[in-house]
Amino acid sequence: MTRMVHAESVAEKSASSIPPSRAWLVVLAACAGQFLVVLDVSVVNVALPSMRTDLGLSATGLQWVLNAYTIAFAGFMLLGGRAADLFGRKRMFLLGLGLFTAASVGGGLAQEGWQLVAARAVQGLGAAVLAPATLTIVTVAVPAGPARTRAIGTWTAVGAAGGAAGGFVGGALVDLLSWRWVLLINVPVGALVLVGAAVWLRESRADGVGRRLDLPGAVLVTAGLASVAYGVVQTEEAGWGDPVTLAPLLGGLALLAVFVAVEARTAAPLVPLKVFRSRVVAAANVAMFVCASTSFSMWFFMTVYAQNVLGYTPLLAGLALVPSSVSVLVASKLAPRLMPTTGARNLAVLGALVAATGFGWQSTMTVDGTFLTIILGPGILMMVGMGLLITPLATLATSSAAPAEAGLVSGLVNTSRTMGGALGLSVLSTVAASRTSGATTPEALTEGYALAFRTASGVLMAGALLMLLWLPRPERTREG
Repeated sequence: MTRMVHAESVAEKSASSIPPSRAWLVVLAACAGQFLVVLDVSVVNVALPSMRTDLGLSATGLQWVLNAYTIAFAGFMLLGGRAADLFGRKRMFLLGLGLFTAASVGGGLAQEGWQLVAARAVQGLGAAVLAPATLTIVTVAVPAGPARTRAIGTWTAVGAAGGAAGGFVGGALVDLLSWRWVLLINVPVGALVLVGAAVWLRESRADGVGRRLDLPGAVLVTAGLASVAYGVVQTEEAGWGDPVTLAPLLGGLALLAVFVAVEARTAAPLVPLKVFRSRVVAAANVAMFVCASTSFSMWFFMTVYAQNVLGYTPLLAGLALVPSSVSVLVASKLAPRLMPTTGARNLAVLGALVAATGFGWQSTMTVDGTFLTIILGPGILMMVGMGLLITPLATLATSSAAPAEAGLVSGLVNTSRTMGGALGLSVLSTVAASRTSGATTPEALTEGYALAFRTASGVLMAGALLMLLWLPRPERTREG
């Protein structure tokens, strides 16, 4: 306990020693990195038809343009978070961003399908090293209290904007230039952020922790998460009961079970299991996983509904979602102002209920829906709810972490969000497909999408109940 208090005081002293103007430059650099990695989860969606035509990709190959990134991103996230604690947050930020930017060059210049898929996998690896460091850098740069909450709100808003902007950015680049610029645009932006990060960021790492990485644990958790992610994405083609899906899912869960057993016995674990003794950390991560399972799918289904049913072009579909993108930014920035009054738990519950209302409204979609009632209204509600939800959950999880475990907890938050999103998209895609039964008429597609939105609304209400029962009451939040 004494060590933790001392470590916390060291972290606070380090944060307070950074001038406010410089601290916000640090936050800006970290958020820019987070924007890039989240953007690349969704930005290639509207470019897939052009990629298929240009590179001669099969339907399976096209799927792997998306999945290679997601699997590498989710599989290596915890390893990236722990590496940031042990070897330095700035060092891992620069390494991850450099790898991500270099892979973007390879993908943008790819001449064969396998080259594009390989580049996307390396991009995901770079993102897994970079993303945990971004949140840790933000929390270390700004002292605890309202200022840190606002900084986390900014990080949340920028990350949410990355996912929200994917359709619009991708559609604009494909229509105005070519699909290659969906990846090549990362290069000048990444280079600029690299320069800013090299100048503005200060190196920090966990005090009182050895520099030895738990290699058995790293191999087990990475293989386990990657295997589970692989099984999840297989459901889109094979379904949940097919051996092609069940084998990696069950194998991944078995590897994760072995990982837990190894971590309980090793002297310097990759993930100290004691971190889950904190009620706040455990509950916030589970809630993040559950609620994020709906957010990725929202952008996917809204984009395909606008194009496949309403007949929007890729650029117009992206423009239609701009108000939703602005809504999540506004709500994420508003959340830190509301938290002192409502409490983090209550605000997260309110956000989940607002988002559930938006998803329920979206489930009333029709084949001849209007922009105002079928895209604008429900889209704003869904994203306002998400903005109000994610900031308090990220704040709760990271504020309860000891400085020596800051990168780890940041990695857990990002892993929960990414794995939840990947799993949710696959499950809801299966739900939609079960209703359409292979039909591709606008009426059938609309019914499938509507069922997916109704299911997501129920998931969010379950998430609200989970937070209400599991997260500590507002007056007990600081105790963890």
